[in-house]
Amino acid sequence: MARQQPPPWVRTAFLLILLGLGGAIEIPMDLTQPPTITKQSVKDHIVDPRDNILIECEAKGNPAPSFHWTRNSRFFNIAKDPRVSMRRRSGTLVIDFRSGGRPEEYEGEYQCFARNKFGTALSNRIRLQVSKSPLWPKENLDPVVVQEGAPLTLQCNPPPGLPSPVIFWMSSSMEPIAQDKRVSQGHNGDLYFSNVMLQDMQTDYSCNARFHFTHTIQQKNPFTLKVLTNYPHNDSSLRNHPDMYSARGVAERTPSFMYPQGTSSSQMVLRGMDLLLECIASGVPTPDIAWYKKGGDLPSDKAKFENFNKALRITNVSEEDSGEYFCLASNKMGSIRHTISVRVKAAPYWLDEPKNLILAPGEDGRLVCRANGNPKPTVQWMVNGEPLQSAPPNPNREVAGDTIIFRDTQISSRAVYQCNTSNEHGYLLANAFVSVLDVPPRMLTPRNQLIRVILYNRTRLDCSFFGSPIPTLRWFKNGQGSNLDGGNYHVYENGSLEIKMIRKEDQGIYTCVATNILGKAENQVRLEVKDPTRIYRMPEDQIAKRGTTVQLECRVKHDPSLKLTVTWLKDEEPLYIGNRMKKEDDSLTIFGVAERDQGSYTCVASTELDQDLAKAYLTVLGRPDRPRDLELTDLAERSVRLTWIPGDDNNSPITDYVVQFEEDQFQPGVWHDHSKFPGSVNSAILQLSPYVNYQFRVIAVNEVGSSHPSLPSERYRTSGAPPESNPGDVKGEGTRKNNMEITWTPMNATSAFGPNLRYIVKWRRRETRETWNNVTVWGSRYVVGQTPVYVPYEIRVQAENDFGKAPEPDTVIGYSGEDYPRAAPTEVKIRVMNSTAISLQWNRVYSDTVQGQLREYRAYYWRESSLLKNLWVSQKRQQASFPGDRPRGVVSRLFPYSNYKLEMVVVNGRGDGPRSETKEFTTPEGVPSAPRRFRVRQPNLETINLEWDHPEHPNGILIGYTLKYVAFNGTKVGKQIVENFSPNQTKFSIQRADPVSRYRFTLNARTQVGAGEAVTEESPASPNEATPTAAYTNNQADIATQGWFIGLMCAIALLVLILLIVCFIKRSRGGKYPVREKKDVPLGPEDPKEEDGSFDYSDEDNKPLQGSQTSLDGTIKQQESDDSLVDYGEGGEGQFNEDGSFIGQYTVKKDKDETEGNESSEATSPVNAIYSLA
Repeated sequence: MARQQPPPWVRTAFLLILLGLGGAIEIPMDLTQPPTITKQSVKDHIVDPRDNILIECEAKGNPAPSFHWTRNSRFFNIAKDPRVSMRRRSGTLVIDFRSGGRPEEYEGEYQCFARNKFGTALSNRIRLQVSKSPLWPKENLDPVVVQEGAPLTLQCNPPPGLPSPVIFWMSSSMEPIAQDKRVSQGHNGDLYFSNVMLQDMQTDYSCNARFHFTHTIQQKNPFTLKVLTNYPHNDSSLRNHPDMYSARGVAERTPSFMYPQGTSSSQMVLRGMDLLLECIASGVPTPDIAWYKKGGDLPSDKAKFENFNKALRITNVSEEDSGEYFCLASNKMGSIRHTISVRVKAAPYWLDEPKNLILAPGEDGRLVCRANGNPKPTVQWMVNGEPLQSAPPNPNREVAGDTIIFRDTQISSRAVYQCNTSNEHGYLLANAFVSVLDVPPRMLTPRNQLIRVILYNRTRLDCSFFGSPIPTLRWFKNGQGSNLDGGNYHVYENGSLEIKMIRKEDQGIYTCVATNILGKAENQVRLEVKDPTRIYRMPEDQIAKRGTTVQLECRVKHDPSLKLTVTWLKDEEPLYIGNRMKKEDDSLTIFGVAERDQGSYTCVASTELDQDLAKAYLTVLGRPDRPRDLELTDLAERSVRLTWIPGDDNNSPITDYVVQFEEDQFQPGVWHDHSKFPGSVNSAILQLSPYVNYQFRVIAVNEVGSSHPSLPSERYRTSGAPPESNPGDVKGEGTRKNNMEITWTPMNATSAFGPNLRYIVKWRRRETRETWNNVTVWGSRYVVGQTPVYVPYEIRVQAENDFGKAPEPDTVIGYSGEDYPRAAPTEVKIRVMNSTAISLQWNRVYSDTVQGQLREYRAYYWRESSLLKNLWVSQKRQQASFPGDRPRGVVSRLFPYSNYKLEMVVVNGRGDGPRSETKEFTTPEGVPSAPRRFRVRQPNLETINLEWDHPEHPNGILIGYTLKYVAFNGTKVGKQIVENFSPNQTKFSIQRADPVSRYRFTLNARTQVGAGEAVTEESPASPNEATPTAAYTNNQADIATQGWFIGLMCAIALLVLILLIVCFIKRSRGGKYPVREKKDVPLGPEDPKEEDGSFDYSDEDNKPLQGSQTSLDGTIKQQESDDSLVDYGEGGEGQFNEDGSFIGQYTVKKDKDETEGNESSEATSPVNAIYSLA
């Protein structure tokens, strides 16, 4: 997090503005004045020969000046040359070559003259040159023969160009020549070898020249090297050898200079230019270069080292940079030095440049032209482009060296004077006019300007003015007080008032007044002071993982009268807000951060007057970049060294490297993990298997994730050998009753150890100790046929390749195929444990009758009928499994009060054996399930009605229901009340004790065994439950006395009466109908209601109608359900534990018949219809 300073250009621009405040006063263009040159081409003007030539010259004056040119100091007649024209209202020359012509014909020195009736102004002498890019002379270069370790210079000698070309060295295949302190290019373009090594022969060397204007590159024929050596093998491992030269038999030498020659030299440089000193030395080992200045230190602010310290550059040279410099070249054999004497000369530069002189008639003045240089420049004065000596004499003018003095000037003294100062290194030309005017003061800036400025800033109030004589200017604040100058105020020559530090009290109206002998003029400026824009909560540096969300805060305080704009920069460039970013007034949110989001983020809070900046850096932790440049070294029979260059860790340190391999014989293209190494290493020895054609790659891992795999290494094949192991997971199992299938896991490429991997399969009967049978197999299975049923075999599988056999394998026991068991369990005994479980006991079968591996004993059972009358049951078979050879088990999850049948079998891998005799048993009565569809309804504020349906599983004969309820109000709980009902009652009503309390009801059903599962409901909350009782009662009384409420209650009562009449009419028409036509299940013979197959209805309201599930004697129709134990055994979805108890999931599913039987339970009941309206 950092508050960023304003950009340097802002401070520089302000300094330039302040410097301009002291400039000369300009004459308004509506007043007569001599010409002034405003734009011109550079002195050395180099042009592209392919374009038209443009020589610029523009000037201002009143009247507007006319232009003419000289070429090589002679008048240039533009009208005579059809290619040359002059731009309208300008002196700029245009030379057009579209219709032909040679640009070289127009080279020369040009000078522009701008003239009106008050004088003539001159441009610089412009030297026009056409850019040249001559072709390289063709030459055949013989190979350069050089002894290893000797120095070598390959000369470039580029063709002379204008401007000079840029030189660089490449191979003929356009690969750049790698440069270092041993091999480098000099400033003159030559390529220097401090000592030649054998590897320098691996490429050729071609000098290239790039010409600026034509954008062309010319290439010299390449040099080829032939290096004579005492060690002809180019072993790359010696390149980084600590004593590379002695290892290659190269003699060591003391340094000597290749450039410049000798022990001393001199160099001249012009003031303001760059000084470049260069020392290139040879020697073995390669020398190091150091630079010094005699009698002092190198200028640290201007000096920098280039070209591997072989060059010293000093920028913007001044006279104090002259002196003696020396370079020191040293290696372990010794050192030498070269002294360079530097002389600083100077082209002319201004000390006091002449400025325009504006005088009133009778005033005195002077023009000063003062310059310096080395050697000292001469000064020549001209007037209107003519030497001053040849101009008409002027008694009011006096020349005193570099100064012209004017006394008692008159209108006739108006003219343009030129000062030309020159020496052997250049010249300076300046125009300055003398204008004689008689003008009262006038204001040039717009009137009544509004200036808004930020508190504590520096500002200036402009008041450009003109007058002749030059007026005196004074500033006042709010129309009163003394002249503003000094202290916090400063008035410049051009009339601007600078306020160095703005305070709140500086706000007001400022008046500037210009006065001369001809009158006065004034102008006003209103100054408003605004609060600064400040970021008071700046964004903070953050570190984020890729894919996370980052928020950068930027909260700003600003002057409320100014419009605030908040923008963001990324890496100093405007930030594009894409769909992954959200910019708000005080923050920037980045969703799903990616690697490209890393960088500096700058919040820029700006108004039209100021801005504040705050910067934070976002570091994104990303997956590492892939390793690169894999190299195999130390190649051995069973190992190899793998080396790689790590990729960028993307701000999260690399923790591991995973080395993977691929082989091209068994699984080509499939990569396998080989080994893992710490993130601190980049080289490892890998243990290898025989006869594998390895290829390696490396993956880098950090906290964020894994890199992409590196590019594969080169392949390395190891030699072959006999297998050292045998296949694993050998098994012998029968797939039919008369066979045995032998299988194994095939060996992979790293365990094959040789070509033609195959397997020797051996087997024999275990008990007989007969001779081994064997066969050679190339796959991973073999089937032995014609085997007895389920007998043990000894099995061996041995690996073999063309180099030999693996060690003797271990013996594995397998079995031939199984057949169905021949016997069933006997003496099956059943003991009823409770209403839902029984225990079983049986005699186990003999082992020889199993004819395979005994998996389990299995009980098949089904529900034959329910002891409840008229209850249909599903007779779907279910099973219970008892794994292993065991004589007992438990069957659970049975339905109470039911008749069951059961059979048992023994099971092996082939399937079930014969079934035992069928056993019957009956489960006793149990407790019922919870009553269904328990509903609590509140038709009014005094009554609560309860309704419920009979339990889905009565599990016996219902003897009644128990209802418990209690009133509660918040944390207050009343006394519990218990109600018992007959088995046929399914509704109950209570009167509320008060209109505020709620009730909690708990209901369960009972059989002879006991109470069943309970269901709990609460009465609905009253809308006004939270209001006091008195308010509630009054509100209730008010509603009850309303006419609309009484009418509504009467309408509802009438509607209920009509519905009751309709229902009873339908009921009386029902009479009798044959029950057996509606139900497939017969009624029990003891049913007292059945006489002739018809059923008489009862008129008691509390008895269910036909179609409901509850009969009049309290028995309940049992619905078909799939929650039987079909899913509890081996063949279903459920499972039993070892004692046979159920451990699966008990589910309830209803058959279509049951669903149809339940559809009309409520629809046909008039009581239900009434309560449905309540």
